[in-house]
Amino acid sequence: MIDLLAASGADFASDLVNRTSNTMRVQQVLQLSLTPVFLLAAIGAVMNTMTQRLIWIATRIEAIEEAAELGEAGRRPEELPILERRRVYAQGAVMFCTASALAICIVIGLLFVSAFIEPQIGTLTAVAWITTMGLMVAGLVLFLLETRLATGSAKDRRRRSREIMRRRAERVAEDDNSGASL
Repeated sequence: MIDLLAASGADFASDLVNRTSNTMRVQQVLQLSLTPVFLLAAIGAVMNTMTQRLIWIATRIEAIEEAAELGEAGRRPEELPILERRRVYAQGAVMFCTASALAICIVIGLLFVSAFIEPQIGTLTAVAWITTMGLMVAGLVLFLLETRLATGSAKDRRRRSREIMRRRAERVAEDDNSGASL
């Protein structure tokens, strides 16, 4: 039994060496993996921008809350609802783009593995690529929504914040009414 396992292990090792010793095959895999690697670099650059915006939003929220505690906030607390919504969008964008980066790393790994194994995993690689693109699109849509909220004057942001607060109050009143009727 041990001899059989040792022989099959040696066969596997020599088979693996034979498959990976082909320089042309390795070069082809490296060429195939360049597109996903460039996409990974682009995702990193976009995530850097998203993260900086998220940090700015969080810092702004903290500064307004501290000023409000000291009674020095003026009209700035009116911006909190829109800042909170921007924070949610920015955080979602970062999370989806991070998941996209992880998925693209899986694609790169699958490209290398697929060149050296017998079973065909092209469908799995394609699904991983499609998942990557879906996650990236979701992250970019959330980033678009965040930047859309960021544009406009302070007056416009306060108006949007009041609208958010009004909708929240309506939902709370509806929840209270539905709970009272039960």
